[in-house]
Amino acid sequence: MAGTWQSIDDKDGQPTAYIDISPKSDGTYSGKIIKLFDVQEDTVCDLCSDDKKDKPLIGMEILWNLEEDGNELTGGRILDPENGKTYKCKVSLADQNTLKVRGYIGMPALGRTQTWLRVK
Repeated sequence: MAGTWQSIDDKDGQPTAYIDISPKSDGTYSGKIIKLFDVQEDTVCDLCSDDKKDKPLIGMEILWNLEEDGNELTGGRILDPENGKTYKCKVSLADQNTLKVRGYIGMPALGRTQTWLRVK
């Protein structure tokens, strides 16, 4: 699942960003924004309430602590920069070029899924 992925807004179907997902030295995976669409490159996370508050979105880690679990990455967190909130996260490959990214509170059934496409 490592690589660069284009996030697609689950509301309007438009691309929002490129996210680079990579393994870390501790065996977990993380993802950071490397490109934004339809917003200024110097946009900051003004709705974040933690150490990400008012930091630039480009270069920001929005996925962290994901661990391999069979064909999924689980146990991590995802930041939604649109509302500044973090959610539990589960990531799975639908196929080699399609990633399903689910953010949720509590149980995975209570959340939303975005489709991300591999950048070639």
